[in-house]
Amino acid sequence: MKHKPTIFNQAFTIVKDLWLVFLVELKLIFSDFGVMLIFFVAGIFYPIVYSFIYSTEALSEIPIAVVDLSASSESREFIREMDATKEMQVKYKCVSMEEAQELFYRQKVRGIVYFPNDYQDKLAQMEQAHISLYCDMSSFLYYKSILMAANNVYLNQLHKIEIQRYGQLGIVGEQAAQLVQATPYNEVFLYNPAGGIGSFLLPAVLILIIHQTLIFGMGMLAGAEREEKHPFRFIPKRILSKSIQRVMLGKAAAYFLIYFVISAYILGLVPKFFDFPQIGNIWDIYLLLIPFLLATIFFGITLSTFVKNRETGMVTMLFFSVILLFLSGVSWPWANIPNFWKHVAYIFPSTPAIHGYIHINTMGAELSDVHQSFTILWIQTGFYFMTALLSIIVTKYRMEEYKIHNTIVDKLSNKIEQSKEKKEQIIDEIFSSESNN
Repeated sequence: MKHKPTIFNQAFTIVKDLWLVFLVELKLIFSDFGVMLIFFVAGIFYPIVYSFIYSTEALSEIPIAVVDLSASSESREFIREMDATKEMQVKYKCVSMEEAQELFYRQKVRGIVYFPNDYQDKLAQMEQAHISLYCDMSSFLYYKSILMAANNVYLNQLHKIEIQRYGQLGIVGEQAAQLVQATPYNEVFLYNPAGGIGSFLLPAVLILIIHQTLIFGMGMLAGAEREEKHPFRFIPKRILSKSIQRVMLGKAAAYFLIYFVISAYILGLVPKFFDFPQIGNIWDIYLLLIPFLLATIFFGITLSTFVKNRETGMVTMLFFSVILLFLSGVSWPWANIPNFWKHVAYIFPSTPAIHGYIHINTMGAELSDVHQSFTILWIQTGFYFMTALLSIIVTKYRMEEYKIHNTIVDKLSNKIEQSKEKKEQIIDEIFSSESNN
């Protein structure tokens, strides 16, 4: 008489099966040099490399050339104020545009400011005067720094010119100042005091590094298994035939353990190393990590169904890296992105994770303030859990189909060999009988 297994025995069996699959997946990860390279070398050093590149935040003392054909007191004052900014340094004063262009082509300067000969005359006649600014577009940082510094000097000069013109009309002092600027204000850059590209871009890049390297490694491992035609080769048949859920959860647990540690390092320590803004609660960030990593892992398992070799997944997801950065709403305002592309962006777990991480880490929000991103990540986790389960079922079916196909081929081959042997035997008997006759 068989005893019905108790709840305790069933739970123990489930935990034991999960533990076996977990150990098998860890063994596969740590025995594959390519996957180790993606997970640990890229996962650890990529954030440092990117952070180091943008650690200066903003450029200063960028050399520029000035072509002052006006040679007036107004143009000289403008030039002095430009030279006084931290972003620009007036390195050369040229007598012609051709001379300035030659310096630009030789990369002696990164920008040119041109004052036409009628600059003073236009101002004296209360007409619109023009100043031309040429920036080096080979780097966004050159363009941004020169343009912002020149624009600040321009606004300051514009206020002075307006006050002078009001003075000519008899309006002076506080009254003129109020007409020029009715509401005085001071500029304060929230969450990015230096106005640096690193503080602006790196939070999104760090999340994307986690997302992409995790999927790269999972795709590489799945591709290697398919190349060898042996998926689940180390998982006991008892577990594979009994419960697909245990197989998937055991695999997911292995990736989660590794990448929670890597992600804690990337999001918790790297910003501290390079003094990027980090004013949020680190525990809220770690809580956000849980659904993000789970959604990414199940998403990676789902994609692995379509990976035929080691290189396929990496090449495909590498193509999407820059696209995902644009779709995250970092480089372009999220409110201005068309709804269609917003829906496309929410296919990937990196999008809500970037939104939530930036709000918590850089803007000091709490987890309750990013409940929309947090909820979307859990919805993605549930959805990709189902698709990952389906993908493992499909992979198992293909494996069984492949085994059946190989069995049939082997049987046919054996029969063909047997028929060849019989045919050769009959021919030998005929030849031997004829030789006897």
